[in-house]
Amino acid sequence: MSNIKPSLVKGTRDFSPQEMVKRNHIFDTIKTVFKKYGYAEIQTPTMENLSTLTGKYGDEGDKLIFKILNSGDFLSKANPELLANANSQKLISSISEKALRYDLTVPFARYVVMHQNDISLPFKRFQVQPVWRADRPQKGRYREFYQCDVDVVGSDSLLNEAEFVLIYQEALSNLGLKDFTIKLNNRKILSGIAEIIGKPELVIDMTVAIDKLDKIGLDGVSKELLERGFTDADLEKLKPVILLQGSNEDKLNSLRTVLADSATGMKGIEEIETVFKYLKGLLQSNPALSPDLELDITLARGLNYYTGCIFEVKTNEAAMGSIGGGGRYDDLTGMFGLKGLTGVGISFGADRIYDVLLELNLFPESVAAGTKVLISNFDEAAELYALPVVQQLRNANIAAELYPSAAKLKKQMSYADTKNIPYVILIGSDEMQSGALTLKDMHSGQQDKLSLEAIIERIKD
Repeated sequence: MSNIKPSLVKGTRDFSPQEMVKRNHIFDTIKTVFKKYGYAEIQTPTMENLSTLTGKYGDEGDKLIFKILNSGDFLSKANPELLANANSQKLISSISEKALRYDLTVPFARYVVMHQNDISLPFKRFQVQPVWRADRPQKGRYREFYQCDVDVVGSDSLLNEAEFVLIYQEALSNLGLKDFTIKLNNRKILSGIAEIIGKPELVIDMTVAIDKLDKIGLDGVSKELLERGFTDADLEKLKPVILLQGSNEDKLNSLRTVLADSATGMKGIEEIETVFKYLKGLLQSNPALSPDLELDITLARGLNYYTGCIFEVKTNEAAMGSIGGGGRYDDLTGMFGLKGLTGVGISFGADRIYDVLLELNLFPESVAAGTKVLISNFDEAAELYALPVVQQLRNANIAAELYPSAAKLKKQMSYADTKNIPYVILIGSDEMQSGALTLKDMHSGQQDKLSLEAIIERIKD
């Protein structure tokens, strides 16, 4: 039997202890801000019923859902005709009933419906868990990655949208990012544009196309729109709107003129203005928190369930796609039988944020701190002497290790170096007799003989 060389599934990663400390720094920083704004944590299962997820992300999203084959002989119940035709798309419903979750929003909607009698509205929750997408892996895009979602359902107040802008601003600033743009748009404005052109039925096609402006440029968007049923005359009306320039107020003024005959479009403009009004009030006491907020009409976010304000965050300090996004969904729970429950939420792309912080060297040195002090182990007597010492250090909330077996000093020092342990306590016969322990600073090389109490005082945070 040949040995199989171990490997990872493309688009997935292992995380070392050093990486986990940094990842948890991101999660903890973001969670702290979520809690500050009144959100509480839930978790949902890795797997959902395939029927729960299908049809919620548009055709392109549905293709990226990881399906799970039924247990046992999954082909025994498959449709023989479809099996013979080898049509996997049509066959899937008979061989797969479950799937890995594609995002955290649809499972959240399912949770709300199933627990509607146990929660009080508005229900404000956050969730930090992995999601899976059958995407082609590339820089900043993984098949398994974490999302940090924060949503509120049961409230149509646009105060929620304004606070989400501040949550982005505060959390990303606390992580050390200085130059990032929070982009804002409203799907009603996009629907209004489709109405004015006379193609309201093609609003989804339009949004999917113009959402790719950054990637494929205006020519690529125009080509795709023509393929999706728009005419050259439609494009002439669309281009000035897609290419809107100026301040947020300039853009709103232009849109008021363009969308004057669309009630839906004007409603979208009104909602954007309301968000700006709330932000002005919220920032009165702390103008320093003012975000770089840009009204971007090309921001569409291709997911079908958004109905109002939509968000996207991009860093200007590193070449990376969006590091966050979200929006308002007026009836997401309706597909599970609970009608008329509006919600709004945003997500932080933790994996992309990690890559950005790493590239910009923004992780604080303290974040990488692991074991603070190693106690040497030269023989059985020293080991027995060290046992209460290591525990007293831990009782003082100092991360401490006793080298697990007697060994030469060089080996123990090498271990401390490898783990970046800043201090080593050396315990030999002199130390055991006097009670004064030798503390070695691994950075400076300085050694001092101190009581355990003095050592604790020196090295504790």
